[in-house]
Amino acid sequence: MTRITASVSLRDIPRWALLERELLRLLDRGWRRFEERFCQPDGSLRYDGRMYGRDGVDDFYEPFFNWPALYRLGGADDLLPAAKRHWEGVTRQMTAFGFVHDEYEVGYDWFHQGESLPLFLGICAADPADMAFRERARRFAGFYLADSPTGNYDPTSRTIVAPHTGSLGPRWGVGEDWTEYSADQPGMEIYGLPLRDIDGIETWDDLRAPGAAARMGAAMQERMGRGDTVVNLAATTLATNAWLYDHEDRYRDWALEYIDAWRERAAANEGVLPDNVGPGGRVGELHGGAWYGGHYGWTWPHGLHTIAAAATVAALNSVVLTGGIERLDLASGLLDAVLEHAQTLDRISTRGSLGPGWAERLGADEDTVELLVPYRFGPDGWFDLHPVPIEPAMWLDWVDHSPDARDLLGRIRTASSTDWREVRWFHDKEEQGHEAPWLEFLDGRNDDYPERALDMAIGQVLRRLSLMDEADDIPADGDIHFWQRLNPVVTEVLAQLVTGAPPAVYYGGLSFARVLIADALRGRPGLPEDVAALVRRADENAVSVELVNLGDAHREVVITAGSFSEDRIRSAVFDRGTGYPGSPRDYTIPAPAVTYDAVDVAAPKVTVALPPRTRIALELAIERRAYPATHQLISSTQENP
Repeated sequence: MTRITASVSLRDIPRWALLERELLRLLDRGWRRFEERFCQPDGSLRYDGRMYGRDGVDDFYEPFFNWPALYRLGGADDLLPAAKRHWEGVTRQMTAFGFVHDEYEVGYDWFHQGESLPLFLGICAADPADMAFRERARRFAGFYLADSPTGNYDPTSRTIVAPHTGSLGPRWGVGEDWTEYSADQPGMEIYGLPLRDIDGIETWDDLRAPGAAARMGAAMQERMGRGDTVVNLAATTLATNAWLYDHEDRYRDWALEYIDAWRERAAANEGVLPDNVGPGGRVGELHGGAWYGGHYGWTWPHGLHTIAAAATVAALNSVVLTGGIERLDLASGLLDAVLEHAQTLDRISTRGSLGPGWAERLGADEDTVELLVPYRFGPDGWFDLHPVPIEPAMWLDWVDHSPDARDLLGRIRTASSTDWREVRWFHDKEEQGHEAPWLEFLDGRNDDYPERALDMAIGQVLRRLSLMDEADDIPADGDIHFWQRLNPVVTEVLAQLVTGAPPAVYYGGLSFARVLIADALRGRPGLPEDVAALVRRADENAVSVELVNLGDAHREVVITAGSFSEDRIRSAVFDRGTGYPGSPRDYTIPAPAVTYDAVDVAAPKVTVALPPRTRIALELAIERRAYPATHQLISSTQENP
């Protein structure tokens, strides 16, 4: 492995480096405090209440969803064992409730299953040498293969046969709690009617008429509780994760077969990704021929928000599996479809499927202008205008860097009256929302983003610590979102700055990176103690990264190109210190003299030695997707599986 040694002495300490180390220190305090307050010794959550219907498994895994990600960024040594303990403890807890069988969800929709997965996926990525989790990854993926006894997948129609599936196979219907769909659900009213073609039910208040709620519930069970639905695309992550261990063809072949089936359906629907396929394999089979109306589809409840996440997850999985980008049309096509109906408007309504939260995050007021697109489609056409989602457009650009992807981001930015450079102080459970100022930083238009973003992230943790101090140890019966609101681990900004990538798509996505940094001396992922990193630029052919050793001990890191060692580092250009000019007797503190050196690498990894109190700036020439992606072992004494 090529070895480079930092030789520029620190004259001053970059503020971003101090903030990065302080954030890591604070996060270590936070997760330990959370564990102490809200968890049992076996890793389960303290909860004396009941479980209702089919919902809730995700809410018990989600409080820990980004703990393995923090470990991979430089969290404490005992954070990974803690994450494993909590996954296993929650799994036993959900098994006791009857919601999990064979360590996996009994059967539920893939919007919620996607929310359950990040903790598990993060553990697999952080420690692929753990054979217990490797076996689980293969077993879980096997639930959806064509030869599985679960019967979740029909190879003839290339469909997952129901919206609710899992370790016990298809679970028909949409839930026992929706045998009637009444108007007495204030939290659901913003989404409107699940089905908009039921005679006599045209408005929300019509559900109050005698028998209306029962008729709506029966139609939902019959038409939305069978057949395939587009959010099932997120299931391809199970197969992709299993493939990353051993490159077994059966996992890759199934995922690509399923993805291609949906691409063909979109092509046959004038490029618009449909949301439903009936038991016979025909789009619209249960909806009078309509391509919309499926469970978690275009009509109800979230439309584009949910579909874009599933399509992006599947498109990114296809890139991992093949190294090619031709299947990105799965995500780009649906953006093209809604952009055909885009409007640039002010006086934006905050009603609709996203609620008022998006406007609060933007700081939008009555004078705000945004490029809006319809998020949903029903019998009367497109409706539910909201700002174009940045996330799928960003991922297309991050993977492809094509002019089309870059132009789309530029179009969204130009149409917006909000300042993309501003770092707004908010936090949501998805660990997303600050893509715009980060993209401006990478493009050279937001130089102090790292400092402002790290200030915000520290504020997020401090806020969560205060909320934990005020909270009860055990939530009230049914309040299973309690722990998500208190999770003190925040990784969005660290992922951006340290890896050059956004966090994983929350709803079942794998974690990506332009660079991964590992502690070479201790054989584990993440920044060594006292070391800070900053990716300043990341385009198709190059990554610029700075490393700083703030401490008095010698450190060494391994930089890997790509989250799965899939990229090749062609060469590295780096600064080299030549000592301080002048005499030691001088009263001034001169800047160190610096020259530049270059070295060929021609490998996915490079080692960088960091003597005490040194820094280095590297420009890595990159060839994207030069190698097959694989889960990465860190220790130099181990071979990849």
